[in-house]
Parts: sequence; C-alpha cells; structure tokens
Amino acid sequence: MIIVLRKKHIVLCFAIMMLIAIVASLGWDETRSVLSFSALSPIYKGPETHPLVAFECNVVWGTEYIPDMLDLLKENNIRITFFIGGEWAKDNPELLKRMVHEGHEIGNHGYHHKYHSKLSFEENCQEIIMTERTIEEISGIKTRLFAPPYGDFNNTTLRAANSLGYKTIMWSIDTIDWRRDGVENIVKRVMKNPHKGAFILMHPTEDTIKALPIIIENLRQKGLEIGRISDLISNNDNATD
Repeated sequence: MIIVLRKKHIVLCFAIMMLIAIVASLGWDETRSVLSFSALSPIYKGPETHPLVAFECNVVWGTEYIPDMLDLLKENNIRITFFIGGEWAKDNPELLKRMVHEGHEIGNHGYHHKYHSKLSFEENCQEIIMTERTIEEISGIKTRLFAPPYGDFNNTTLRAANSLGYKTIMWSIDTIDWRRDGVENIVKRVMKNPHKGAFILMHPTEDTIKALPIIIENLRQKGLEIGRISDLISNNDNATD
C-alpha cells in the first residue's frame, strides 16, 4: 500500500521532529526557559516592558547583617522582597516587623529550609502553611509568593504551592553571595547582564552589604530602578516562566 503525504503534513512532521531535536539537545533545564509546558511553571523574571528589576533576599541565616541591609535600603529609598524561613521568623519577630513597617514585601521560604523536591505533596503544603501562619501571626501579612529553599523543586512542589494560592518564584540573576568570595565577584555577577524585569537573588552576608551600594549605583546609571517582585508581576502581565 502506498501512503501519500500532502505537503502540509510533511512540513508539520518536519517541524515536530525539529522541536524534539531541540528539546533533546538543550536538555530540560534550558528548554523550560524557552517553552512553557505548564501553568504551574515557576516565574524567573518579570516583563521587560519597564526599566525595573527586583531584589529578592532569602533569609534563614545572616541575621546579624539584616539591620545594616535594612538601613542601606532605607537610605536609598528601596523596598525589596524578603523570602523568610518560618523558623527564622519565629526567632526574629522584631526584624520581621521592621521589614514590613519599612514597606518591604514578605515571601514564604518554607519552614525548615528543606529540599522540597524530596517532600511529598502533603509535606510541601505543611512547610508552606506553617511559614504562612507564623509570618501572619507576627506581622499580620499573608504571604502569596513562595521561593523554595536552594531553588529546589519538582512538579509536586509546584502543585502544592499552587493549591495554596502561591506563585513560585525563582531568579534570573544570582549573586551567589553565599560563596563569600568577595564583593567584586558579587558585583560582576549582577552587572554581567542586568536586564529589565530581572529577579536578582541575594542573601544577608557581609560581602552583600558592601556590594549593594555599588550595585544600586550601577543599576541606576543604566536607567534601572529597583523594587519588589510584586512590582513586576502584580498584574501577571507577561511574567516569564
């Protein structure tokens, strides 16, 4: 039996084969930044329609550097997003209250700083809910953004966060300041490719505090202002997964 394929069918088959080849060559980590397979996908950056970037600071350690960081942000009239661990919130209620009082956005960073890809659906939910309740009891703020510890997640994590009404947040620029390899390296990582809509990840470290004034000045010289995650995705307009 002879099968005759129409020209449009041949083109469609070729396009599908090319797509499969691209996915295979890139690997999943790169492919997910190009293709959106699921409404549950985490958000890595905001839209590039406005000259704005967001600072996100994960807080489960480095408490001694938080006051200086808050002072510096206040001096520069900047409000950012702090992703707070539940245990940290319980142990540092006054610092959490100060963050809220000074206009910073509070996100959920899980309670025990676990690898969430290793947790069940119920355990993922428990980590998020415990943190949400702790933060709300202390500050009156109900969190709606979730940053998984270590940037570690799987589809179970995403489903759990989504079921609780959370957007899962990642980053597009990483200071990697936890390495503590110097102020110069932190600045270089941020300024290598600053872009509109960037989510810039950091932690409270001594080097981060020293690098922040340089980063802030350099970003502003490039015409970029600094804000919170919600300033970029509040209308859900073209946020990128």
